[in-house]
Amino acid sequence: MDHETGISAVEPDWSRERIERFWEPGKKMIRAVRRYQAWRGRGALGRVMSKYWVLNHWFWSLMCQSELHLTTQIGGGLRLTHPTGIIIHPQAKIGPNCMIFHQVTLAGPVVLGGHVDVGAGAKLIGPLTVGDHAVIGANAVVTRDVPAGATVAGIPARVIGEAHAKAP
Repeated sequence: MDHETGISAVEPDWSRERIERFWEPGKKMIRAVRRYQAWRGRGALGRVMSKYWVLNHWFWSLMCQSELHLTTQIGGGLRLTHPTGIIIHPQAKIGPNCMIFHQVTLAGPVVLGGHVDVGAGAKLIGPLTVGDHAVIGANAVVTRDVPAGATVAGIPARVIGEAHAKAP
């Protein structure tokens, strides 16, 4: 757990994905991905339900103008604060309690550790790995691995500081 924010890089906080209002397109898009993954491969009923969630996902993807593939591995507690224009490669892996802002692109097999915050407009061009509790600055272009707890910014992205205290 991060001592400064109290957000875990390991244990998902499912309340971050809870839908509380009608118009929460990012949360609804994530729900569609999770439900699709839960139903696929579960017999005849699973085929029907997974098709429903594909259509649901398509609708919310259109509303967000985003691509979050149905097969992407996503840890619990993902927040898409402003979900417009987010593009996530199908081979990307997102750890628990991450937050991704608008216009972010994860290109290729990018692996985000737990509790990684990705600022608006950032581009992560994989293959690369971002460590737990890292912060990617707005409009950064990341082409190399990012160590745990680091803050990176710029084009190309460079470590500019220590984001949070590391867990013991």
